[in-house]
Amino acid sequence: MKQQNAIQVFEGKKVRTLWDSEQEKWFIAIVDVVAVLTESPNHQENWRVLKKRLLDEGNENVTNCNALKMEAPDGKMRLTDVADTEQLFRLIQSIPSPKAEPFKLWLAEVGADRLDEMQDPELSIDRALEQYLKLGYSENWINQRLKSIEIRKELTDEWRKRSLKEGVQFATLTDIITKAWADKTTKEYKILKGLKKENLRDNMTTTELILNMLAEASTKDISQAVKPKSFDDSKRVAKQGGNVAKVARLELEAKTGKKVVTSLNAKSTLQLKQEKKQKALPARKSKSSRKSK
Repeated sequence: MKQQNAIQVFEGKKVRTLWDSEQEKWFIAIVDVVAVLTESPNHQENWRVLKKRLLDEGNENVTNCNALKMEAPDGKMRLTDVADTEQLFRLIQSIPSPKAEPFKLWLAEVGADRLDEMQDPELSIDRALEQYLKLGYSENWINQRLKSIEIRKELTDEWRKRSLKEGVQFATLTDIITKAWADKTTKEYKILKGLKKENLRDNMTTTELILNMLAEASTKDISQAVKPKSFDDSKRVAKQGGNVAKVARLELEAKTGKKVVTSLNAKSTLQLKQEKKQKALPARKSKSSRKSK
């Protein structure tokens, strides 16, 4: 079963989803749907009560629901009750909510969008852009992030051509690249930013993203040029590619007097932006009031 976790956003609320490429269907975290429909902070308890009632009634939709590992709020991967879209449509009928119909329409669009993306990969980029905008990222950052996804894919395609294995070998090479340019392993980098299971690239600043892209693009170019024959050869190439970006980082830090690799992450960055906007509002109001006088 080939699966891909993703976060969808409905009216500003995150809904955890998982795409199963073999079955070609979405599985959605039921508790997140309950949270959307009930708008209650006790959605976990609400789902437990609803689940027991439906089980007591012999509801087959609940009986047939699966439990799959999804990222929990604490960053850990935990078993979570999920349902496919067909099961969810039926479960939603058991939850009285004014948001039920809008959510059903949104759910249908999510499924249709994914099938469209399989025919036209460019649509997945458009979808990612839309999701990042909804989460509050700036357009400039999003452009860099989408470019980084493209470059990462080119690199992993090159590794596959060299018969390298996804999983441990890919992770090892990524660690070598990161350590070379940032002087930190991926784990150390995430600790610096206060991350657990969150995606490191989703929490890099624009400059960090650019340097990481340079490191990965350089690794890919060097690999294509020297054609490494073994995993050890590819490890040496990964270090060389990372060093290209390290030279750029050190020169930039020397010119600006500022560290590039910092603890700043997406959560704190977006929070700072919101605080700036809130501080700017009173100033604008006072100016408008003076004009009216």
